[in-house]
Amino acid sequence: MSDTPNRPTAPQTPPPTPPSPPSRQTPPPARKRRGVWILALVILVLIVLVVLHVLHRKKPERGAAAQVVTVAPAALGAMPVTLNALGTVTPVATVTVLPQLSGYLTEVGYREGQDVVKGQFLAQIDPRQYEINKEQAQATLAKDQASLAQARSDLARYTLLNEKKSIAEQTYADQKFLVAQDEAAVKSDLATIKQYELDLIYCHITAPVSGRVGLRLVDPGNYVTASSSTGIAVITTMKPTTVQFTVPQNALSDVLQRTNAGAKLPVTIYSADNTKELATGTLYAISNQMATATGTVTLRASVPNDDEALFPNEFVNVKLLVDTMQNAVLVPTPAVQSGAPGDYVYLVNDNNTVSVHKVTIGPGDGQHTVIVSGLSAGQRVVTDGLDRLNDGAKIQPAGARPASAASGAKAARMGNASHAHAHATTAASDAPAASAATADSASQAS
Repeated sequence: MSDTPNRPTAPQTPPPTPPSPPSRQTPPPARKRRGVWILALVILVLIVLVVLHVLHRKKPERGAAAQVVTVAPAALGAMPVTLNALGTVTPVATVTVLPQLSGYLTEVGYREGQDVVKGQFLAQIDPRQYEINKEQAQATLAKDQASLAQARSDLARYTLLNEKKSIAEQTYADQKFLVAQDEAAVKSDLATIKQYELDLIYCHITAPVSGRVGLRLVDPGNYVTASSSTGIAVITTMKPTTVQFTVPQNALSDVLQRTNAGAKLPVTIYSADNTKELATGTLYAISNQMATATGTVTLRASVPNDDEALFPNEFVNVKLLVDTMQNAVLVPTPAVQSGAPGDYVYLVNDNNTVSVHKVTIGPGDGQHTVIVSGLSAGQRVVTDGLDRLNDGAKIQPAGARPASAASGAKAARMGNASHAHAHATTAASDAPAASAATADSASQAS
């Protein structure tokens, strides 16, 4: 042991730390700002890449999907060439029965709307005055006949005397003239009697034609005159009848060519609303002049009208069959379109595409149209779904619509959408990864 007494030890002071050299590290606020800028730059680059990808990716073709349409082949057949016109039922005869002399109407022998035949009694005018006139004429005739007999007797005596030169020549000549005068007077009396007999016939008014009587125009007891324009009755022939109509001057040559060849062109009559067939007939007359105001010519057809379906002065629709085209190329009427190229159809090609095909059309009947040129029998044309087509478009006939085509188009559309969605998801997922890498690099640097 040491005898050295324990001395309190003074507290030891640690040696002073030598000053360190100035540090090169960036202050924490500066490091944080730099990381934010790097992250924003990376995000901006990713956004630009996504936009460029969306703008430059291949767009799906609109015409790639086949359009479902209805097609029909052009066929050979017969097409009637007809002319449609507005016509009027014109009776064969419309007669206003007028009185031929004056007198009181004593009797009317018809009913309104009655069918009468030619010669049937219609009305009676008081005949008594004309009977008296006839009797007077007969009395005058008897007197003149007696004078004629006396003159002839004297002429016979004068003839014998003249042969013996017993009388003057002038006396003989005067007697011959007197006989001639009496003969003329007798003839005049006979004519007067016939006139009064005719007047008596006129008093008994009969139907001049067969037909239907209209409404009554005059009642019994009225005084009628020969100058009356109202008449006793109006008779219209109901059957047969005629239909009068007009056709344009451009179509007249075809009608004349057929009629001059002796053809009897059939005519079909329809109702005013063109929904019901009323009668049939034949064309029998063509007017001899063209209407310069309208450029049309008037035609008339004869119709039996046995069932009296046609009424006088009725407006009807007329269809005149001019000719029938044989072995004509026919297509359904909806297949024919009109536009900038003119008249055209969508022609179906062998590869199930369509092309605009210009054609020249002829007559039609509403269901089919004649193709004069530009199309052959057997070629297929589109008849429905034309509004969605253009030249070169792909089609699928409606009768053979495979499910794979629709599913393939749908899968293609879904694939494009999935590809865009996946690309956007990848770009979005890459953005946080890049941000994390930037943050790590920043922390390592610090």
